[in-house]
Amino acid sequence: MPAAMLPFACVLVLLGASTTEAMGSSRLRWEPRCQQPVSEGTPVTAVLPPRLDGPWISTGCEVRPGPEFLTRSYTFYPNRLFRAYQFYYGDPSCQEPTHSLLIKGKVRLRRASWVTRGATEADYHLHKVGIVFHSRHALLDVTKRVNQTWADQDCVGRLPQARAWLPGAMYELPSTRAQGDCMAALGFSMHELSLVRVQRHLQPQPRAVPQLVEELYLGDIHTDRAERQHYRPTGYQLPLQSALHHARPCPACALVARADEHHPPVLPRAPALPLRLGGRWASAGCEVRPAVLFLTRLFTFHGHSRSWEGRYRHFSDPACRQPTFTVFAAGSYSRGAPSARVRGGTELDFEVTRARVTPMDAVTAALLNASQPGSCGGPGGWAVGVERDVTATNGCAALGIRLPHVEYELFKVERDPRGRSLLFIGQRPSDGSSPDTPEKRPTSYQAPLVLCGGHARDAPRPAPHRPPSRGGPCLRAVPVPLLLLLPGLTFLGL
Repeated sequence: MPAAMLPFACVLVLLGASTTEAMGSSRLRWEPRCQQPVSEGTPVTAVLPPRLDGPWISTGCEVRPGPEFLTRSYTFYPNRLFRAYQFYYGDPSCQEPTHSLLIKGKVRLRRASWVTRGATEADYHLHKVGIVFHSRHALLDVTKRVNQTWADQDCVGRLPQARAWLPGAMYELPSTRAQGDCMAALGFSMHELSLVRVQRHLQPQPRAVPQLVEELYLGDIHTDRAERQHYRPTGYQLPLQSALHHARPCPACALVARADEHHPPVLPRAPALPLRLGGRWASAGCEVRPAVLFLTRLFTFHGHSRSWEGRYRHFSDPACRQPTFTVFAAGSYSRGAPSARVRGGTELDFEVTRARVTPMDAVTAALLNASQPGSCGGPGGWAVGVERDVTATNGCAALGIRLPHVEYELFKVERDPRGRSLLFIGQRPSDGSSPDTPEKRPTSYQAPLVLCGGHARDAPRPAPHRPPSRGGPCLRAVPVPLLLLLPGLTFLGL
């Protein structure tokens, strides 16, 4: 199957939701606590047009493909100028700073994105990019990386010799297109500023007034370092939060907000937690993937048998209120082993052996009915809200699902400051392919799932419940946009 037919949709690993079928019906029924998303029922409001003014910060240690461990602190000014700090580390707890980048420039919001619904496109121009090394070893590591690329001598000459390194000294990097090789050699790009979304919601507080939380979503980073200079985002990274209106408690927030290029934040050490998958895990909110995919994930793991079940619900809108189709998948997974490439991560191999599909709007049902006979489910027509098994046809070609399928995954479990258990699953390749070989195993993570039912051990099967309301009517898209929405649904992670 061509790479364009396999990106991030379908099963991004669909583990989670426990499901049952009503007697005499193939319609699915859901466990309410694990339905989607587990955002405590607080509505999310998009700010349109986005208001960027003010400081925005990381709320914890972030992981980018590579892997790269970093924290970010961006400040936008009313005159469209911005100052951004990116602090890089040698460890997944962000306690060992290696180097910091100071980026200054100007950004201009343009128009609503015609590719990623709910996002705003922007133009930016860099005025200055400076790098500060926090150790001689960090300088040697970056210099070695630059020398392994086609970077010109101007770029190499701007970095000091190891013996000439001075603590705290800043070295300016060329930022013009004519001298862009230096940026490419470092794997640095600010194309994340070309796609913007701002959201607000209220965080409930025990015995107190709810707290306003503002989030800034910027464009996703390409998983291949060599492609970052050319890639234009269609999805998002984990959001920055307003330094004034962030989720609480947040031990890292004040540290990141006060930091500068000479004083990188050193975050509190997070305790290492064993990977215990048992239980039900759900998306914390509506998730956005590159290639215009809006979805929620629900997973169930059975540790005693090393089996999993998952449900991926796809939507046509960034609020995840207008469903288009749902994929249920199931299979088995291997015993985990510590990752040699990504400290703190665990490597697992997942096999997908069964899948079922439920079209949730008329357009998707029509697409499936128009598929080649025998390529997506057995004889019979597709109907809205009715689930059909596609295992016997080795998946569903129209949605890019192929069975059986093995993916090489990366997992980790953390606990956030509020005491919630979080499950991180490997990020999908930006080119839309599947991590179906050990060499393509992820080196970074998607947005975390939240333990929403049971404990981190085998979860009991839920009792049947009434199916949730489907909400308002679905947007009726023409077939071409729908096909753009489904560039290649593969089983993602798990």
